[in-house]
Amino acid sequence: MFRDTQKIIIEDALTPSAPYVINVRMEDLLEKLKLLNYDAEFVQDLKIKPINRHYFVIPTNPGEQFYTFTCLAAWLIRKAGKNFEMPQESDDPNSMIALILDYLRDIDIPIEFPPNKLKQGTGEHAVYVLDNLADNALKIGNFKWNKVSIPPDESTPEPDIEDDDAELILEKVEEEMMAEYDDEDQDMLHVDDITKFYSQNTNEGQKPDSILESKTSRDEWQLELEKVLPRLKVTVKTDSRDWRAHLEQMKQLRANIATNLSGTKTQLSKIYTDIENTLDKIKTRETYLNRQLESSLTEYRMLQEELSKVKEQYRDVSGGVTERTRVLSKLMEELEHVKKEMDERGSSMTDGTPLINIKKTITKMKNEISEMNVRIGVLEYSLMCARVRDRTQLREDMNSTSASVII
Repeated sequence: MFRDTQKIIIEDALTPSAPYVINVRMEDLLEKLKLLNYDAEFVQDLKIKPINRHYFVIPTNPGEQFYTFTCLAAWLIRKAGKNFEMPQESDDPNSMIALILDYLRDIDIPIEFPPNKLKQGTGEHAVYVLDNLADNALKIGNFKWNKVSIPPDESTPEPDIEDDDAELILEKVEEEMMAEYDDEDQDMLHVDDITKFYSQNTNEGQKPDSILESKTSRDEWQLELEKVLPRLKVTVKTDSRDWRAHLEQMKQLRANIATNLSGTKTQLSKIYTDIENTLDKIKTRETYLNRQLESSLTEYRMLQEELSKVKEQYRDVSGGVTERTRVLSKLMEELEHVKKEMDERGSSMTDGTPLINIKKTITKMKNEISEMNVRIGVLEYSLMCARVRDRTQLREDMNSTSASVII
């Protein structure tokens, strides 16, 4: 999850958790890049390989990682609204690092490490630079963090309690019994039939002359009752969830609790008394120790305050040392550059190779001039021979012409 502010602050670099702070900060950086639409505007538009959450933590390919670092830093600076050229692989690393650090100083980001720490393109310093640039880009883009809204717990409806099987409905029982009687005892005489028959006779106006008397004996009624009695029994299904099944168990447990409560109560009272006496002793001992150690505690507080002051002074001094170290490293780089130029100029002044090359060129030119002179002499000789030949031919022609004229 993204953290708006730095949640892990390690004052002592020797703590076991110190090496893993960079991993947490790298994950935060990746979340900020996603908020800045890094996947579309940086990866797809610039055709650069996407990074993972360990890319700037573990050094794998320094050249590629440094180029990705500079490109990502330049993109974040451009996202903040500043005109910044995208770096090329042939650019000078020192100049690129200097431009990035100058921008960080312009936005009041403290730089407490030398620039050469960024030449690898990985490590806590590279992540620190990118993280601050991402924060600045989000700030320029007016991005605000919303507070986390926790929705209230929804009330879960209670499940409807089903009717217990033990609660029987009398009407259903009567219907089932009537259905059984209809199926099995078709030949038996029912009360409804007698009532129906009696109502029919009444409607017809036929009234009995005397009181009806049953002709069935008591034994027959008893026998019929014994046949019907098993069918009149209602069986109730037992359920383990029924409170009636647990009533006896509850009574037994209550009796056991009442029996054991007296002995347990005595033991608890004794334990309470012992604890109370022990607490009184602890309070008395604590008061005595506070009185005895009051001077030591006062001295400890004073030493702690002095220690905090010394730590603050150390931080101030270390900040100045870091700045001076940065200036010193910059001067050393300039000195190395000047030494390199002086060595190049000195080597060019003491080197006799150009003079030798000039002498060789002069000798070559003399040889070529001699060859040209020979060629010129040959051509002059050929030209003279041609002229002599032409004159001789002309004379012969003139002589032949004059002889023909005389003839």
